Amino acid sequence: MAVRRDSAVGEQGPDGSKKKRKAAEKVAPVASSAPAAVGAKTVEKTAGKAAGKTVKKTAVKPPANESRTALVRRARRINRELAEVYPYAHPELDFDNPFQLLVATVLSAQTTDLRVNQTTPALFSKYPTPEDLAAANPEEVEEILRPCGFFRAKTRSVIGLSKALTEDFGGQVPGRLEDLVKLPGVGRKTAFVVLGNAFGRPGITVDTHFQRLVRRWQWTAETDPDKIEAAVGALFPKSDWTDLSHHVIWHGRRICHARKPACGACPIAPLCPAYGEGETDPEKAAKLLKYEKGGFPGQRLKPPQAYLDAGGKPAPPLGAG
Repeated sequence: MAVRRDSAVGEQGPDGSKKKRKAAEKVAPVASSAPAAVGAKTVEKTAGKAAGKTVKKTAVKPPANESRTALVRRARRINRELAEVYPYAHPELDFDNPFQLLVATVLSAQTTDLRVNQTTPALFSKYPTPEDLAAANPEEVEEILRPCGFFRAKTRSVIGLSKALTEDFGGQVPGRLEDLVKLPGVGRKTAFVVLGNAFGRPGITVDTHFQRLVRRWQWTAETDPDKIEAAVGALFPKSDWTDLSHHVIWHGRRICHARKPACGACPIAPLCPAYGEGETDPEKAAKLLKYEKGGFPGQRLKPPQAYLDAGGKPAPPLGAG
């Protein structure tokens, strides 16, 4: 979940708009786990198992000079559409308690959630509490964390935050932003992951996927993570922030990739100013899909039951063939 800055998307001219609209007419559903079918005039969506029926919604193209009100409406509609596509979205780090989530999130810098999930079982088995990790031999911890990369720096961080938790917070992970960011290796992004997913307190997780997508969607032109957090947070009610983060990050990992977005398989194509930046042919786009949408396992070794019920697959453990 390392933060990386991406370049802004190109401009959209009148001719480009016409081509994008025409291309959007070809978009079709690509997998049962992504029940959205995008057309130029309508979007057909199966609104969950409970609804039991298909709902048609009018799709719109963002205007060249979008008002603030129109931006808010478009942004919230994108989130609603993604909520239907990813009703089972969840944090993709394995954890059983706030301490495990905090450590896993710190370890996820400069690597994948999958690699962290494959590494932390051995760490938490040997050091299940902050007190245990605070008293650990750094060399032994380094050996466990070696697969995560930057293992020496990460060892210092997780031992340091464990000591701080033990000495300053009675061995408990604090539930306040101002306390979390004082811990070694913990910034606002990490703090909001913990607050939103371990304590149920809303927060926006501005990781590399989130940064890339909100700029592609022209929700903001900011590049600083804190400014992105403020700009996007202003578009949504606070109660939506945590789920919004999951929806955007999942979409970035599965469809709206950094180098080659699968535009032809995107359920929000008519709402996206950057449509056409990636592959628009539905068949070719379908081959770009990642994780459960492409038939591959997700990031977690122990995913929630809702994810498994939706056809998702658990990731393989470290060293599995």
